[in-house]
Amino acid sequence: MTTPAYASSALKEAFASLRRDLLHDDGPRISTMRNYRFAIVHYDPSEEFPLRRELLGLSEDLQERGWRILPISLQSLFLARLRAEGEEWIQWLIEIETEISADDREAGIRFLRSKITPLMEGPDGLAADCARAIDEHAARHPADVDHTLALIGRAGALYPFFRSSALLRHLDGRPRIHQVPVVLFYPGERRGPTALSYMGILDPDGDYRPRIYP
Repeated sequence: MTTPAYASSALKEAFASLRRDLLHDDGPRISTMRNYRFAIVHYDPSEEFPLRRELLGLSEDLQERGWRILPISLQSLFLARLRAEGEEWIQWLIEIETEISADDREAGIRFLRSKITPLMEGPDGLAADCARAIDEHAARHPADVDHTLALIGRAGALYPFFRSSALLRHLDGRPRIHQVPVVLFYPGERRGPTALSYMGILDPDGDYRPRIYP
């Protein structure tokens, strides 16, 4: 797969719309629902690096306007959870997966999913780690909550062990988070008004309340 050198028109449109809504005169307007500050920017997985360049430009622009930017890497949170299980567990996981995959690669992947996915999904998984990061940041800078932006990225690094459809739903309802705009960068395809297919491979999930850009 060839990585494009420049962002597509769709990706540029998504960031232009997001920037405009974040800088609305009456405060961030990234959602059509009152008191709901969650949004998704979906992009083709091949545009990971153009996305990062667009994201850097947006972050620098907002910081110049007095915003605080909180980047959250799902990949880093995932690796931290693996390390927390201990070196012996990780080595055991590798050995068993290698043994199973020697006869059946798909069976090896299913084994990894059965052990890794429970560490990441649900309200106590990566969503809890994201919430903790946002809560701690908001507690350190309470006066800047309305001009703080949490950017959740690197979701593609978790394929095929994680579905992000529930991530924002598990973040919803937490007091500080409700005041902080949160944007999830989603590698995949849009299928209809509200459905997204993770990496363009998994079956579409239509359980999305947030606004989807572009």
